[in-house]
Amino acid sequence: MIKIEIPNPDIVITKKNQVGEKVEAPLSSEYGFTDYHKIPRDKGGIILFFNADDELMYVGKARKLRPRVKRHFEDTVSPIKSYRDEVYKIAVIVVDNPMEREIYETYAINTLHAKYNVDKVFYK
Repeated sequence: MIKIEIPNPDIVITKKNQVGEKVEAPLSSEYGFTDYHKIPRDKGGIILFFNADDELMYVGKARKLRPRVKRHFEDTVSPIKSYRDEVYKIAVIVVDNPMEREIYETYAINTLHAKYNVDKVFYK
């Protein structure tokens, strides 16, 4: 049997209430994430979206993390497009190897029961 452990997140950002002027970045002003610039731009990894009750909503992977997180909040085809307002916390795990990213994503979806992942689900 293969034993897989999901690594601890390298970066965790949470939604904040903004005071004063809106910030330039569309993510910051529309969705309350002011620290998304801490997510590496040119690294690959796993992205976990949580709601305010700390329930896992969606797990995704990316070759370039920051642009992918941004696209989740801007795309009209994003799997979380109807639930963007629910996202309270984003956890990022940097994983450079594409095969490991695939394994961790599938494992996280099935062991943590991501709410809005419909592909790669084996626990139904």
